[in-house]
Amino acid sequence: MATETKSNAPAAPNAADTRHQHQVLTGRVTSAKMEKTIVVEVLRLVQHPKYRRVVRISKKFYAHDEQRQAKLGDTVRIVASRPMSKLKRWRLKEVLARNVSEEIKAEIKRDRGAEQ
Repeated sequence: MATETKSNAPAAPNAADTRHQHQVLTGRVTSAKMEKTIVVEVLRLVQHPKYRRVVRISKKFYAHDEQRQAKLGDTVRIVASRPMSKLKRWRLKEVLARNVSEEIKAEIKRDRGAEQ
C-alpha cells in the first residue's frame, strides 16, 4: 500500500523549478474529524533484519486538506510541504480511491428516506 517515490518533474532550465523534489506517500485516511486536517496511515513492508520475515510497519502523518475532500477510509496521496503546524508537514495531493462502504451507507440512507 505504501509507496515512497520522488515526483518526476521534467528537467527545466530554470533552477527554481528543479530545486525541490518533494516526497510523495500513499496511505489510508484514519481520521478526518479536524478542520482542514486529515490523519493518513502509511503502511510499509520491511524485511526484519534478524529473522528475515516481512513485517508491516505503519506510520501516521498529519496532512493539510484545504477543501476537506478526503473522508474516513479513503486512499490518498500526500506530498511533503513546509511545516503548517506542530505536527502537520504534509498536504493532500489527490484522493485515489473513495471508501466504498461510506458511499453505500449514504445511498441506503437516502433510499430509506425516499420510501417513507
